[in-house]
Amino acid sequence: ESGRILFEKEAHTQRLIASTTKLLTALVAVESTPDLEKVIEVKPEYQAEGSSMYLKVGEQLTLKELLYGLLLASGNDAALAIAGGCAGTVETFVDWMNEWAADLGMENSHFANPNGLDDEEHYSTAYDMALLAQAVLKNETLREMVATRSIVVAGRSLTNHNKLLWQYEGCMGMKTGYTEAAGRTLVSCAVRNGQTLICVTLKDRKDHAALFDYGFRSFSLHPLARGGKSFRFLPVRESLLPQVEVVTADDVRYPLAATERVQAKITLPKEVKAPVQKGTIAGKLTFRVGEEVVGETYLLYASDIPADPGRPTLFQQVKELLRGGEGRTSLAAFWLRTG
Repeated sequence: ESGRILFEKEAHTQRLIASTTKLLTALVAVESTPDLEKVIEVKPEYQAEGSSMYLKVGEQLTLKELLYGLLLASGNDAALAIAGGCAGTVETFVDWMNEWAADLGMENSHFANPNGLDDEEHYSTAYDMALLAQAVLKNETLREMVATRSIVVAGRSLTNHNKLLWQYEGCMGMKTGYTEAAGRTLVSCAVRNGQTLICVTLKDRKDHAALFDYGFRSFSLHPLARGGKSFRFLPVRESLLPQVEVVTADDVRYPLAATERVQAKITLPKEVKAPVQKGTIAGKLTFRVGEEVVGETYLLYASDIPADPGRPTLFQQVKELLRGGEGRTSLAAFWLRTG
């Protein structure tokens, strides 16, 4: 949730990514076509080499069934069917993929197809794929699908290719990939003690379990602020109510190593003038580790504070003094006091 990098090696080097591509295919599909019961007919051009869901021409499947075939069986044919069924043409869907990737901040990525077959114009980086994994995990439908070990859909028994789902406690799946040129690729995630870690390796056989163990052992998720909690009270001017409560707007959590220390900067006025509206911004709380900002939350007024309608203005006070029997003396004394 923080986006903090706990370990990296050549994280921004462009590489072939094979079937991990299908995470973006799935994300674009569910975001562009929320109706997962949409029926898609298999066309001859949806047949593809490599891993397959074994779709038959003329067969009709729902988008949901095809997504399981995409993410569990890694069907290259399912990827083409999803692309054509959602966008009308595969080419249009690939354009959508590149637009979505740009919106996610995947600056060193480009996609030429929805299934990840080798192409000079089809590449990404470990960092960009981690950004994609973050976005996939935020989608409840996809979060459930990538964590599914096995399922029967459209008369097919599908088993997830990701062995970590069975081998590593807390693994929430994601996506495997392989071509001879791309080598082994894997995007995975795991959860422990409320902390979710993402791991990406491209053309590498590094042990994701060992990397997860390192991350969970070396960093723990620390609460820096809790949303809706009382922060302090501010004095209020020009109201019958003398003070107003200020509360934090959001939860702020960040993974920290044992030796790291967080500093908080408070931006808040010393007092506030009525009227005050509940929920409006009073200030901000900013957290830093060294010079790096690691989190922040607004501080909000917790209640409405009306102005005092009976309090006379400065002009009204002067006017009242002039009306008195000792108007000139009182006025002179008034200006002497304030001057």
